[in-house]
Amino acid sequence: MITSKKLTAERIAEIEKVPITYDDDSPKFSKEELQEFVPYHKEYFDITPKKVLISFKIDADILAAMKATGKGYQTRMNKCLREAVLAGRF
Repeated sequence: MITSKKLTAERIAEIEKVPITYDDDSPKFSKEELQEFVPYHKEYFDITPKKVLISFKIDADILAAMKATGKGYQTRMNKCLREAVLAGRF
């Protein structure tokens, strides 16, 4: 029976300690080369995340700055949050 460990911050730290090894089957790619990769079954990657209505408080100056960018500021706020989460900056 195969069991998996829950992906916790500790587990991520443990995984990051494992050295990366490259060989002919798994070569190191440059950023430019990696950007050329596309999913084979693109339909599985074009999934729109489900939106959830929430209520939270935000600093007034941040909200004013976002609103000053015009219509669609909430979508841009979501994009900023998504980029932060994906980059691990939260």
